[in-house]
Amino acid sequence: MYSNIIKLVSFIFIIISLSSCEKKVSTQVKEIHWDRDMCARCVMVVSDRNQTVQVTNPTDGKTHVFDDIGCAILWFKDHNIDWQDKAIIWINDIKTAKWINAKSAFYDTMNVTPMAYGFGAHELKEDIQAGLEIINYEEMKKRILETKK
Repeated sequence: MYSNIIKLVSFIFIIISLSSCEKKVSTQVKEIHWDRDMCARCVMVVSDRNQTVQVTNPTDGKTHVFDDIGCAILWFKDHNIDWQDKAIIWINDIKTAKWINAKSAFYDTMNVTPMAYGFGAHELKEDIQAGLEIINYEEMKKRILETKK
């Protein structure tokens, strides 16, 4: 009987040990090294704290940094990224510099941006100046892809 208990405890210990080795993938915002990190597409130095984008692969946690949302969208296309729909995309709110979810952000179309795509991300629709066009992530993505055909 004691032998069975020892085997059971040993088995449980092994299972716990193996499961604790499982690597957790972080999809949280990573630290940016301003004026040192470079855009993964255009290789410009990332310095605009109100335009930067981080794209994280949710499978392996690898993060790619971009100086403009346009570079991120075109990078997906250029590199035929198959995990694009699952990607975690963080972007700075153009007014507050707060990191926000790029896929749920609201965009206006009249901005001076590092690579001149012109799309500024906003956490809240109300933060966009009255009279400016407001579009969602999918429409912004569509427009970027149409301009670079």
